[in-house]
Amino acid sequence: MIGGAPEGVVDLAPYLRPELLSEGEKGAATDTLLKWLLRERGLIAAFSATPEKKRALVRGYMNERPAHPVPHEILALQDRLFWTESTERGIVDPASFEQKNGISLWQGDIRRLAADGIVNAANKGLLGCFLPNHNCIDNVIHSAAGMQLRDDCAKLIAAQGREEECGDCKLTRAYNLPAGYVLHTVGPMVRREVTEEDRALLRSCYTACLDTAQEAGLASVAFCCISTGVFSFPQEEAAEIATGAVLRWKMRHPECAIHVIFNTFLERDTAIYRNILQHL
Repeated sequence: MIGGAPEGVVDLAPYLRPELLSEGEKGAATDTLLKWLLRERGLIAAFSATPEKKRALVRGYMNERPAHPVPHEILALQDRLFWTESTERGIVDPASFEQKNGISLWQGDIRRLAADGIVNAANKGLLGCFLPNHNCIDNVIHSAAGMQLRDDCAKLIAAQGREEECGDCKLTRAYNLPAGYVLHTVGPMVRREVTEEDRALLRSCYTACLDTAQEAGLASVAFCCISTGVFSFPQEEAAEIATGAVLRWKMRHPECAIHVIFNTFLERDTAIYRNILQHL
């Protein structure tokens, strides 16, 4: 059992990388995926659009699509397109990052990180964001990984028979992302002001992810800024809780040398973490 999930619910074997597509093949793959997604919705692809618009439609329709089986040939085509896009974004190896006490800070697109695991700030449904082309991290990760990610999450939720609890963690493969795995955790949503329960749940997110990473034998984990943004946890306090939770976990597990990367996207978050980490 890894991350509280019964063994065998989802396949955790390393995902094989497909062949890359040429520029011309990318356009044809997008057209095929769009036609299949439209047919699935009972529609006919009878319009012209730019390649960028077509690709946005593919993402949007995939975002709205519930978890259910996809034909093998469609998944194979999706994988070639998505993995090609991952390589074009540029793959970043966290082994090159400067570390202090096994901790690094990196600002950038989490989809580029070739860490053993990246953390997704999920919702209680655990199925990803269903809003077409929404730019929350949940949507961004699912959209780049592929339709298999939602299917895996649906299997995990079905196996436990309830929504995901705040502060827990579930592990899936990352599919067409450079990372090996995605650690899905649900952070607390702050209502009016931060409560002690909110703080404890956020702390638990980091601890549960590290426990799961250790169980799975992961050597590096990249954390996003859990519960900030639409979940309204104040950025400064969230960062203090995050760094404190990671340091305490590392002190309790001196035998485990997991490389922790705090991944930020906004300049403000980067400045907050840099200020905290310089005092370690």
